[in-house]
Amino acid sequence: MSAGGKEKFPKSARLRKRPEFLTLSRTGRKIHSAHFVIVSGKNDGGETRLGITVSSKVGNAVVRNRIKRSLREFFRRRRHELGSGRDFLVIARNSAAEMSSLHIAAEMSRSLLERGGQRK
Repeated sequence: MSAGGKEKFPKSARLRKRPEFLTLSRTGRKIHSAHFVIVSGKNDGGETRLGITVSSKVGNAVVRNRIKRSLREFFRRRRHELGSGRDFLVIARNSAAEMSSLHIAAEMSRSLLERGGQRK
């Protein structure tokens, strides 16, 4: 169970509308990793939000949904470390299809937390 409700993932913590995705992809800062492209930027609200894009070129529905579940779980658990008032768009590359949940979490930690995706 989550400690004090910090690990919830409500709808307000998600990018849900196409214009939100498009604006962030145009104006955000891009971080390239081996298996993902992460676009980050400030938002007007005080909540950190996540958007995920996994193309059908990455794999079938089972593979795409596994990747999305792993990314949401990482974000849910580590959202408090990413600061507030930020939007993150994670775009999976084709090579992400072979990754396990642990490898996805490790790469996201490296990309976001260690390379400074949460600050600029």
